[in-house]
Amino acid sequence: MRSIVLLALSLAHAGLVSGFTPRAPISPLAQRTPPSTTKLNLGVVITGGSNGVGYAYADEFLSLGHSVVICDVADTEPPVKALKAKHPGGEIYGTRCDVSNAEDVSALGAFAKEKLGTIHHWINNAGVNGGRRALMDVPISQVELVVKVNLLGVLLCTKQAMAVMAEQEGVEGHIFNTVGSGVKGGGTPGYACYGATKRGLPQLTDSLRKEIDEGVEGYEARKMKGSIKVHSLSPGMVFTKLLLEDSTPSLRKFPFGVLAAQPEEVAQDLVPKILAAKESGTSIEFLGTDKILKKFFERFVLQKKSEYIDDDGNVIKFPGEQYNEDGVRALY
Repeated sequence: MRSIVLLALSLAHAGLVSGFTPRAPISPLAQRTPPSTTKLNLGVVITGGSNGVGYAYADEFLSLGHSVVICDVADTEPPVKALKAKHPGGEIYGTRCDVSNAEDVSALGAFAKEKLGTIHHWINNAGVNGGRRALMDVPISQVELVVKVNLLGVLLCTKQAMAVMAEQEGVEGHIFNTVGSGVKGGGTPGYACYGATKRGLPQLTDSLRKEIDEGVEGYEARKMKGSIKVHSLSPGMVFTKLLLEDSTPSLRKFPFGVLAAQPEEVAQDLVPKILAAKESGTSIEFLGTDKILKKFFERFVLQKKSEYIDDDGNVIKFPGEQYNEDGVRALY
């Protein structure tokens, strides 16, 4: 038991549970009845919102009565259509955007401002892992892609979000940078590029927080009509393509089968925390140490089996659901 606890703590410390994003079968959580009213309609931008946890975030924000813009390199028409069907009175808009392209990001900012009027929350969720293999075997094109999307993309989107939020008179804007495996250091074998990009995001978030609050030595403080808060967001392991692609039966049995969650479950946990964030620099996570220890206790002490991975490391496919070759469940 002691070795299990130590392993759980080491996983949490290394950040190995902070950011892969996969998906799987529908859980009862997805069936709940959304609230009919909300105190304030907020404008939310979600990058990488066509699938996975980004789509689930959009679904959850809409269920709470907020207005959402999603963007993706993939076609956003199908997810927008699905979300409109699920939330007939909701405001959901989509646009194509390569977050590593400055012109695309600028156009995203203009599109979101036009559709939402005011942007209260901007979630930098778009990310790629580049495939699971040793760095020496990763093509240069994949190295460039991972760094461009995960790091340059976050920088460009954050800069754009700040430019919009700074001009919003009397509005408090919040930017959330999604961290992942490798964020706290430690090795991420097979995902060296991904881990390196995620490791840099806390530094970015902390630097921006200090620039906004304290300014930059030797330069006049910038005057802004609105206020800006910057935070870290960790969805943990989520059953999506980012997690399941190139995975092995052994990895699917552990740690995925023990620690990974469905996109809907993650969104329903994190969105209220996102909305509640006030102080700049807040770190919001789905899979904290307490939850890790609980899951370890259930699996290794109570011998509770995974709902989503069988004893041979295969994804359990639920009747009526659609899955791709990696076992990733379609959300719409």
